[in-house]
Amino acid sequence: MKVLIVEDEKGLLKNILTYLSGENYVCEATDNYAAALEKIYINEYDCFVIDIMLGANSGLKLIEEIKQRDNDGGVIIISAKNSLEDVLKGLNLGADDYLTKPFHLSELNARIKAILRRRVNKGYNTIKFKEIAIELNTEQVLVNQTRVDFTTKEYQLLLYLITNKGKVLSKQSIVDHLWPDEHDFYSYDFIYTHLANIRKKLSEAGCKNYVKTVYSIGYKFN
Repeated sequence: MKVLIVEDEKGLLKNILTYLSGENYVCEATDNYAAALEKIYINEYDCFVIDIMLGANSGLKLIEEIKQRDNDGGVIIISAKNSLEDVLKGLNLGADDYLTKPFHLSELNARIKAILRRRVNKGYNTIKFKEIAIELNTEQVLVNQTRVDFTTKEYQLLLYLITNKGKVLSKQSIVDHLWPDEHDFYSYDFIYTHLANIRKKLSEAGCKNYVKTVYSIGYKFN
């Protein structure tokens, strides 16, 4: 799952980024409104973690921009203790939840998982497609009720494909999703390798091949 973190306290931003990356989220982070705005116009995110006091209330403006674009990603507000009025404005704009500083990073993780369960799979803990089931809480993949082991990147790619089933995903969008800050270090060959491993493991578990290559563009889970 891809998360955008927008926080102007650089120490807190670094701590959130490090923690969530360690929890196997694909994370991007910025400490200012302009960079965040550029990112939401270029990329798709499953969840946004936004400091509501991001300079001149621009956190609220950012939530407005997200909602105006009909982005289906969840929004969690980070607020100071004395900013209840702004929190209420953010919730009225469509934010899903909020946390008041200081907070435990494990609590932020739990809030993100709750939002993702509601938005990706309508409140359930499992995403199912044909003979494939993905347990979101444990990050396990089952094929015909038998566990199949994937690496972290393979799991993230499979989940990205299934949650966008029927859509053509360009190779660049996959790179942006799996390696958002390391474009110079990864080539499309890495995508091919991961997909080959995914296909092989699914096939060996008795699963049909749902990953289709769209010539010169990318891939589609169909």
